[in-house]
Amino acid sequence: MTSISGKTAFVTGAASGLGRAMAHDFAKRGANVMLADLNADGLATVKSEIEALGAQADTVVCDVADLNAIKAAAKATTDRFCKVHIVVNNAGVAIGGQPGEIATEDWRWIVDINLLGVAYGVEVFTPLIASHGEGGHFINTASMAGHVAAPGMGPYNATKYAVVGYSEALKQELEPRKIGVSVLCPAWVKTNIHNTGFAKPSGGPTQEEAASDPHYQQMSAVIESGIDAGLVASWVSDCVEANRLYIFTHPQFAGFIDMKYAQIKADYDAAAKDGRFEGV
Repeated sequence: MTSISGKTAFVTGAASGLGRAMAHDFAKRGANVMLADLNADGLATVKSEIEALGAQADTVVCDVADLNAIKAAAKATTDRFCKVHIVVNNAGVAIGGQPGEIATEDWRWIVDINLLGVAYGVEVFTPLIASHGEGGHFINTASMAGHVAAPGMGPYNATKYAVVGYSEALKQELEPRKIGVSVLCPAWVKTNIHNTGFAKPSGGPTQEEAASDPHYQQMSAVIESGIDAGLVASWVSDCVEANRLYIFTHPQFAGFIDMKYAQIKADYDAAAKDGRFEGV
């Protein structure tokens, strides 16, 4: 896709954070935008903001973990704008914890939203994009946590690594159908992601109760000092128009990628040097 202008974009998690920022940038570039989120009030606010820019927008309340809700949102999009070209599978949550201490219902919750929410979006919208023959683009929100793991973040790392791998496969599969794929892998961005875990099924302390916890205070400080979501959004649009697969931010994090692949290469070389796989 060489231009966002004149296209229709469907964006999940659009009531705040990166979703709201991407919706704004698409609108500024001349796209129609369908805003999807669970937060109806937030959606209404973003819709008004986009219309004030002179663009067309509409809203649909949608739980990305519910396949039928995604199907209904897709129908609402085509009913309103006839076609859809850009799909941003952005809604996500974050939880951490130590092995053996993470409730299985919390695992299901984060997988349903962060991974299956992306898969549902792709499965439902691919035929709709392909049907008009004008091409399109998927943007799947992952994270630097989809490339580099950290202790205490197992569930989040697992889902974001999955989104990266899934997007890499989709890139190859959808390219012949004129549908591009990008996977957004930012580091720290000023959003509300660090507070999403308060909604996990197993419960736990409220945000007010956690405010005195040093770990929560540290994470909040890191996120709140992150880069502006609008800066990321403008880069996302540029990368979509350039048909990039990986959308990275924070150049200073490149060293972590180098360290990871140096370890992979060293361990692969160990297998080659061992001898038992020679000639296989």
